[in-house]
Amino acid sequence: MDAWLFDLDGVLTDTARVHAAAWKETFDEVLARRGAGLAVAVEPFDLVGDYQRFVDGKPRYDGVRDFLASRGIELPEGSPSDPPASETVCGVGNRKNEFVLHRLGAGAVAAFPGSVTFVEAVRRTGVPTAVVSASENCMAVLRSAGITGLFDVVVDGRVAAGHHLAGKPAPDTFLWAAGALGVPAARAAVVEDALAGVQAGQAGEFGLVVGVARSVSPAQLVAAGADIVVADLAELLGRVGRVDARRAGATATGPAHK
Repeated sequence: MDAWLFDLDGVLTDTARVHAAAWKETFDEVLARRGAGLAVAVEPFDLVGDYQRFVDGKPRYDGVRDFLASRGIELPEGSPSDPPASETVCGVGNRKNEFVLHRLGAGAVAAFPGSVTFVEAVRRTGVPTAVVSASENCMAVLRSAGITGLFDVVVDGRVAAGHHLAGKPAPDTFLWAAGALGVPAARAAVVEDALAGVQAGQAGEFGLVVGVARSVSPAQLVAAGADIVVADLAELLGRVGRVDARRAGATATGPAHK
């Protein structure tokens, strides 16, 4: 591969738990208000199932819209400038972001050691790297984890909004990152832990889509389009510079699949 494109949360840094907790706090407040006075209790946000299905890897407002629709709730769209107390899609998304920032400020973000070691090994071969994240807090997380210097290009929620790029599972952000590195998609690898991100890599016809099975099962990642599934990127260290979707063999957690 001539370039490696990495998701942030769950691939490089252990921030997925922060986001999941913030989503739960946000949505459970909305659901509690909607359920007040109803005879039937409203099912709260599930940290595993709902997180993976509706919000993981997606732009924030898309996640709000998709989850609330799953509960039969429709809110006005609003605008990104809406205050967090607004009962709009953007207001709810902004409230979630406040919760995330509070949690980020409460302690340092940890980077996965195996991921850092792998990125460093890739860079030693002269191959460029990028971070592709839906988060608008991407740079803050990279700084907190101490890994800003490991990437040539950063495509986050702010870049996506500025260039009108559709979020995952659309491939737009990954394609933009590959273009910024001057590498065609067919010669670039995508590394993702979210189903939406894996689907984006497959939709963009990237040369290799690596699934990292942290919160999603290997079978789900393969079904979404992952060519290789690993539990940790350190498993690929012996193949830096020669991993290719067309000839990658079995891994510790699953076979190559194309």
